[in-house]
Amino acid sequence: MGDPRRLKKKYKKPAHPFQKERIIEELEFLGRYGLRNKREFWKSRTMLGNWRGIARHSRTLSKERAGEVQQTLITKLKRLGILSPEAEFEDVLHLTVEDVLKRRLQSLVYEKGLASTIYQARQYIVHGHIQVGNKKINAPSYIVKKDEEDLISFVSSSPFTTN
Repeated sequence: MGDPRRLKKKYKKPAHPFQKERIIEELEFLGRYGLRNKREFWKSRTMLGNWRGIARHSRTLSKERAGEVQQTLITKLKRLGILSPEAEFEDVLHLTVEDVLKRRLQSLVYEKGLASTIYQARQYIVHGHIQVGNKKINAPSYIVKKDEEDLISFVSSSPFTTN
């Protein structure tokens, strides 16, 4: 039957697996954001594609329903910090994969200066040295919400904690 915890894939592979320009672009993102493999990049790209698909589909709905769907999507993306507070609905269609990758816990730990490299940030997270609020998170791909951004720190039991 299959593993009940993994009901479906969270990503879509590229339609054409051997396109040199796309492969080079993916490898640049892997290096810049410290991704483990291309699957992590594809997950971010698929997540963005789903949001953009919702935005495009909402244009075909009735006025009331479209406004509801659009407002829900904009609120969610602003809460995640992917859209700026003054962003409009059209800005959803102008988002890039880089906007999603910048909100990953791994990227924010590196940007905050808790790690000297993006790869060290990943290692700290996986080894259980990073917490968001009071919750230890060991997934580098965790999308940090805007209000949680200031709560990223080392776990109190970590040897890297500065007291």
